[in-house]
Formats: sequence, C-alpha cells, structure tokens
Amino acid sequence: MSDIRFDGRVAVVTGAARGIGRGYALLLGQLGAKVVVNDLGGSTKGTGHDPGPAQEVADEITKAGGSAIANSSDVSTVEGGQAAVDAAVNEWGRIDVVVNNAGNVIYGAMPEVDINVFDALLGVHLRGTFNVTRAAWPHMLAQNYGRVLLTGSTGMFGMYDNLSYATAKAGMIGLAQALTVNAGDHDIKINVICPNAWTRMAGDPSEGMDELRANRPAGAPPHMEPELVAPMVAFLAHESCPVSAGIYTAGGGRFARLYVAATDGYALPNDVTPTVQDVAAHWAAINDEADYYVPTSTLNWSARYLSHLYGKEATT
Repeated sequence: MSDIRFDGRVAVVTGAARGIGRGYALLLGQLGAKVVVNDLGGSTKGTGHDPGPAQEVADEITKAGGSAIANSSDVSTVEGGQAAVDAAVNEWGRIDVVVNNAGNVIYGAMPEVDINVFDALLGVHLRGTFNVTRAAWPHMLAQNYGRVLLTGSTGMFGMYDNLSYATAKAGMIGLAQALTVNAGDHDIKINVICPNAWTRMAGDPSEGMDELRANRPAGAPPHMEPELVAPMVAFLAHESCPVSAGIYTAGGGRFARLYVAATDGYALPNDVTPTVQDVAAHWAAINDEADYYVPTSTLNWSARYLSHLYGKEATT
C-alpha cells in the first residue's frame, strides 16, 4: 500500500491536549494534515478551562514542521462545537476529518449516581460529539468527502461504578450507524474507535508515561502508551478507509474489530400465535450464536428478522 498521508487535508481533533487525543493530533500532523488542536484544558471531570495545553500541542506540531492551531472551545455546547469547526474553515478553508475524542469521567453506581453526573457525561461525550460532527457535516456534504471518528469504549460493557460513562459510550454505536445511513452515497465515513491506554481518565499508573517508557525492558512488547492507539485512528481517518459504521479497538500493540451481532433465533410457523411457553421451550435456539449476522441498518435488521414472514428475498 502507498504511504498513508494527509497532505491537503484539514482535521479537528477534540480533547487533543493530552493523552490519546494528543497522540492523534501529533500523528496526523506528522502525516501532513493541518490540525485544529481542540481542548478545553479542564480536569478529568470536565471542569475548568485552560487554553495552554492545546496551544502547547499545536506548537509541538508546528515546531516539527507541520501546521496546527489551538482552539479551547467547549464542545459540549453548540457554540463550542461550531467554533472548533469554524477555526479550521477560517484558517484553511475546509474540514476533512473530525476526531471526536473529548471526554470526562465521574464515577458513580446505582442508586447513588445522580442525574447531574449522568448529564455531565452525556454532555461532553455524546452531545459534544454531536455538536462538532453536526457543525462539520454541511462542509463534508458540499465537498462530497469526510471522515468522522467517534470515541466509544469497551467501558460500555460495564463496570460497577461507570454507569454514566458506559451509557454515553454505547450511544456512539447508534450515532455512527445513523450517520452512515444519513451519509448515503456521499464519500463520508463514520467509525467508532475504542481505545485502550493509560491516561488521566483511565487512572494514571503510579509512574508517569515518560518513566513508564524509560523503565520498559529492551525488546519488551508495547505497553499502554496512549500514542499506540493513533495508527488505527489515522487509518480510519484516511481517504483509503474502506468501512463505515465500524467499531474498532486499539491499544497495547493490538488492533481488532468489535461488532454488534444478532442471532437468527427461532421463528414459529406463520399461522401459530406465540406463547411464553414457546419462548421457554426454544430458549437454546434463540441464543444459538452459530448463525449470527451483523446488521448494517435498522431496515437491514428488520428485513432479516421478518424474512420468515416475507421470504428470504426481503433481506436482499
């Protein structure tokens, strides 16, 4: 494959001042993209505001020979999401790539977790992703090109005290699916990245990242540095990316696909009214994963699900 380059492309990376987002911004800049480094510069809980960290990363890209500007708008607001995209368009005349990485974390389990925590996490993760993507969408439609990354997490599978975070991250899957359908025949691809790395939000190890790198034995496999996620994001953000609505994990030197699948289950004859006894009697067939499939849209799923009523041709 030819070199993966982003010459002439313009990217907005949110939450790009530290950790995983910083790794994305630096790699995209290294590969030729012009980068808007967006970061509120607040705490892991999403509070506070400091434009300094975003400016530092933009300066780092520029000193390395790339092009970057800093933006510290709050993407959880409509105005902040618009400002991040406007910064790219005003500076370089276009927007090609959006990497929605901004996030926050506040732990809490049911029933102690309250609605304010729930709203705070949905506000940054899910609403912030919506705000920036919505601001970029008209530009991508007009130029018939765009790449959008949404940040999910394997945290959506649940831990005791991450209820709000898991909910926000699971929402990325539905958003990516719907955006892919919205894109239609346009060359706009939307995918979900589920990163795996040590960062402030994941809970920093006792040693800082520099110490972690320094103490790794020679020849040891990659560990959990945040920049090890960036190669997958760069590929999904590139014009050669062949997929949309995909979910991919990355980190620690491993890259993999994650997907939501459905079993074919059990279907009764058309002239039989189902009962709860039918569900109990065919529980094994309902759960049998041997013939699972991966739906590509709501209509695709419903056609497959109802094919016993309307024939297999309904799924084509």
